[in-house]
Amino acid sequence: MKSNKKKRKWPKIVGMILLILLIAGGAYGFTVYKSFKGAVETMHQPIERQQSEKRQGPVTFNEKDPFSVLLLGVDKRKGDSGRSDSLIVLTVNPNNNSVKMLSIPRDTRTEIIGKGKEDKINHAYAFGGVPMAMDTVENFLDIPIDYYIQINMEGFKDIVDAVGGISVNNDLDFTYEGVHFTTGNLKLNGEKALSYSRMRYEDPRGDFGRQTRQRQIIQAVINEGASVSTLTNFSDIFTALGKNVKTNLTFDQMVDIQKNYKDAGKSIQQMEIKEQGTKINKIYYGLVSQAEKQRVQNELKEQLELN
Repeated sequence: MKSNKKKRKWPKIVGMILLILLIAGGAYGFTVYKSFKGAVETMHQPIERQQSEKRQGPVTFNEKDPFSVLLLGVDKRKGDSGRSDSLIVLTVNPNNNSVKMLSIPRDTRTEIIGKGKEDKINHAYAFGGVPMAMDTVENFLDIPIDYYIQINMEGFKDIVDAVGGISVNNDLDFTYEGVHFTTGNLKLNGEKALSYSRMRYEDPRGDFGRQTRQRQIIQAVINEGASVSTLTNFSDIFTALGKNVKTNLTFDQMVDIQKNYKDAGKSIQQMEIKEQGTKINKIYYGLVSQAEKQRVQNELKEQLELN
């Protein structure tokens, strides 16, 4: 009875690892535990980056410090260093048991830290990889960016397939990459989920609509990963994660997060940043007003208990 209870806990790892790796580690069955640990070791990719000046000291998970993660959906093509097609900032607070998820439009014009110029925020990754992306987002939002999770968007479809596909509620009838997406509840495999998340030009909401679909897919993967039906797929799931996800979080840190933050994942609140589209030298940018930027910064600082 006790063993079965432990086995029912582990699928929650799978969904949350894509979102924030909130629920990880623990006394699961030995085979599952070993497989997961191996996947995390494959995913672990530390970066050289100084301690943020926006934080007085390092995050201490045992003391339940709120922390932030930059989720980078990277679209790499042959012969290209790749660009961060999707940027989502996650702020996790175990004291109010919530995660706030902010999508940053990729065309947002801001200072690229380390490059000395203003450009689209998603270009930071192309210029300087994960460290420059983290520094640029940190400067833009005026909060510390503590960790990162990088997802290969092409390989993301493997993760969706590994959890048995996902269900989403689509509010816009459109066709993209040869696939017709009707309104209502849709069951998507990995290939269709990737197409569903990429379309933006046919959406009257532009990049905001695309961000909504991306968040839908992340939430759907969480829901499927938390399902008992995925129990027999753990090997495929961990293999897909190991191949397509990189993070500077270590396995031991994930264990500490599991002990102290697991209830935070029960409340995921979506945030959006409003901007005005314009062209500068014939290039499209999204401009964020100072008032809007301040509004978002204040909400995130409150979530991280920095005020």
